[in-house]
Amino acid sequence: MTYIAYLDEFGHIGPYITRSDPKHNDSPVFGLAGFVLPVEEVRGFGTWFFQRKCELLQFEIDRSGDHPATWEKKGSSLYTVQNVTKYAELRKFTFRLFNKIQKSGGFLFYVGGFKADPPGTHDPNQLYGYVLREAIKRLDQYCTEDCQPNERFLLALDEHDQRSALITHASVSMYGATPRRSLIEPPFQLESHRYQTMQVADWIAGLVGRFGAIWKAPAEFPENTVFRTYFEDRLHRASVRSGVRD
Repeated sequence: MTYIAYLDEFGHIGPYITRSDPKHNDSPVFGLAGFVLPVEEVRGFGTWFFQRKCELLQFEIDRSGDHPATWEKKGSSLYTVQNVTKYAELRKFTFRLFNKIQKSGGFLFYVGGFKADPPGTHDPNQLYGYVLREAIKRLDQYCTEDCQPNERFLLALDEHDQRSALITHASVSMYGATPRRSLIEPPFQLESHRYQTMQVADWIAGLVGRFGAIWKAPAEFPENTVFRTYFEDRLHRASVRSGVRD
């Protein structure tokens, strides 16, 4: 079997000091999050998500004037404290999304870490490269250690301005001292507004970003408790080889 992993960024790539800092206050974590599906399930899943998206956000889609197939709402704008608290429809959709991914033979996946380096030494490109290599390592371990027989995977990422460097990181992971043999090719980069699957990854990343903030800086993001209340248990049950490191 061949899997496709769709991943997008969560948190913030820049340095973090505290939430009250005038400049470096966005998020204490950075990582990649999304989902993994067997390739045979991708087309049907994309159709299912498109239909649910149109049901959930019909008013916004109509108001935009764009075709629903190319209209997108960012996960960070969808999964806000206000939206999750106010709209039961969003909470029910999230449960259905997790269930659909699992019933399709897939799982949620996220990997990232707390940003401890001060602004003077923080290197965004190095951080992204580390997280990407860690994601590839864990997915490779899933395919070689958790699956019988060994499986393979492709990796799809949202567009990034450091495309060349990212492909280099992936190639080193594939053919380095500890080769990741389950990765078929270096990652593909997709424009999220043209791919329903990448929009799903963006929504999951938006949700995981809320978790990461309260997991690693609970005193600074107490309002994110609502995400733990509604979704944390379901997130853990639907995820494989995932985590946000210190």
